[in-house]
Formats: sequence, structure tokens, C-alpha cells
Amino acid sequence: MTGGLVTRERPRDSLAELPWLAPVRATLRPSFRRIRVLLADDHTLFRQGIRAMLEVVGEFEIVGEAADGREAVQLAEKHDPEIIVMDVSMPLLNGLEATRQLKQRKCTARVLALLTDPQSEVLYQLLAAGAAGCILKDADASELIRALSEIHRGNTYLSPALSQTMVWDYLHLAQTGQRKSYEDPLSAREREVLQLIAEGYSNQEIAGMLYLSVKTVEAHKAHIMEKLRLRGRIELLKYALKKGLISLDD
Repeated sequence: MTGGLVTRERPRDSLAELPWLAPVRATLRPSFRRIRVLLADDHTLFRQGIRAMLEVVGEFEIVGEAADGREAVQLAEKHDPEIIVMDVSMPLLNGLEATRQLKQRKCTARVLALLTDPQSEVLYQLLAAGAAGCILKDADASELIRALSEIHRGNTYLSPALSQTMVWDYLHLAQTGQRKSYEDPLSAREREVLQLIAEGYSNQEIAGMLYLSVKTVEAHKAHIMEKLRLRGRIELLKYALKKGLISLDD
């Protein structure tokens, strides 16, 4: 007999005793096949946690994992998932832009977007981009499964806090008669360049990533600064943070 800490693997049958599992399964309809899901989040532990939870539930098949928006678009075309769980704040290409690109490419997967903050601007842009649902990243297991189930049925799902955001915007419109504008003055390519600049990449690096010339990148940068009326890199970084293109956690 050797000393040290002895650990025992939890029997698979005991998974049924997990307190959150019964209410989660109650939200699902019986199915003859598992729902194909792609996970897109730049935090490996977060992806692994969702994957483990969905595999325990047993109604889902994880067909791939992406660490950034570009990889999410590539894997969606490769694996043809039914649902993509998409973090909004990811490097290289954020979840909003990835959702827009998927829509442009006629991808049939339904996107469930994960937000860290119920910003109404990002919420409306995600829905306009084609997202089928939006929940906050601090949602519990039962809400995530409920959201996946609803959008798989063809419905739209919003977390209660996000629904409240939409109600507040409606009340603002009713009281003031002023509709908030969420239109983005930048083109899709300019938004990509903006995010990469904000993430610290040089013009040469961005040119290589996007298969552009350095002069074209410089022209995009000049148009971005002009359209957004920004002066210098600091203001550009502040704008990117405000719009959720980058986060302090990245």
C-alpha cells in the first residue's frame, strides 16, 4: 500500500443525481438524434465546461470548438452544426462579425450569442445579424439548455435581463419619441481592421491576415478614423472597448 491522496472516479450512474440535471432534462423534448453543436469561445476552460455539461445531458453532440470568430466560421462550414454557441468578445474576429459572415454565407446554423453585459446596442446588432438567441455568460445550466432547446425548435430566446433591456428601450421611445440608432457607419472590412488594430497588430500583420496590401490597410484605417471622428490610437481603443470589439480580459 502506498501513501498519498486517493481519488475515486464518480460512477456514471450517479450523474443522474446531479441537482441541476433533472430540471434541465425537463426542458427537452425526446429526440431520436442528438443536436449538433459548435462551441465558439476564446477561453478554453469555459468551452470545456459547456462541453462537459452538454455531454452529461446527453441530447447534444459537440462537433467542434473554436477559439476565435474566424475559426468559428471555418468550422461551421466544415461541420454543418445545427446550433453555434457564440461568445461575442473573441480575438481576430468577434462573435458579432462572425454571425454576420455566417448569415452572408447562407449558413443554416442558428446562433446562440453569449454576452457579458446587457448592452442594448450589441443586442440589437446581434439580432439584426441573424442571431436566434442571446443569453448572458453568467446564466446557469438550466437556462443555457432552455435557450438551446428553444432556438432548435425555431424560436427566439433572450435572457430575462436582455428582454428587460428591450423593454427599457421601448419605454424610452414611448416617452421621448426618439428611437435609438444602432446603425454602424463602418463596412464589414473596416470593422475587421478596426478590431485587429485595437488588438495591437501592425499594418503589415493585418495585411497578411486579411490578404490585403499595406496601403489598403492604411486606407481602411484612415477611413475608420474619419468616419468615427477619432483622433489617435487611444480614442480608437476606447471606441473598440465601448463597442465590445475587444475586452480587458483578452
